[in-house]
Amino acid sequence: MLEPLTDADWPPELDHLKGGFTNTGNVYRVMAHHPALLSAWIGFRTHVVLQNALGTQISEVVILRTGFRLNSAYEWAHHVARGRKAGLSDARIASIRGPLNRMAPKDALIARAVDGLIDDARLAPPLLAELDAAIGKKGILDLMATVGLYSTLGFIVNSFATPIDADITDELTARPLAETD
Repeated sequence: MLEPLTDADWPPELDHLKGGFTNTGNVYRVMAHHPALLSAWIGFRTHVVLQNALGTQISEVVILRTGFRLNSAYEWAHHVARGRKAGLSDARIASIRGPLNRMAPKDALIARAVDGLIDDARLAPPLLAELDAAIGKKGILDLMATVGLYSTLGFIVNSFATPIDADITDELTARPLAETD
């Protein structure tokens, strides 16, 4: 129903975004069907992706677990590539879609938080206390914001069957995620 917009169909009111991240990813090319939404998205996305209190690796754990839980092949594939660039090993990435007892302890804590937000729309008080000790109050809020942002992206790509970007497909074809047992 909503295909990624081509350069020829890019809305003139979004010309100022050409050449940036919004003009390169298929999910943002789908969001460009609603220029006001995409324009509003930029500040939130910038904070969540580039200025969060979680750090790059924990942020990628949150995003990967969210993509996995939402069955979003698009987000999973993109963040396998980004997770690798952030220094996550293939074994660590693969563990994120498995059971909690097969993850590193901090990754399991983060995955429990993602699962709690997706399953219950909240973090229970004991989990909040564990998270506060591990990532602090700002980290908790950024974790919630990250799950929210990537849930919205997951809803978009899953609803409109947004194709995984060619560069990511090429990368994962050349170097598939090494599975662990």
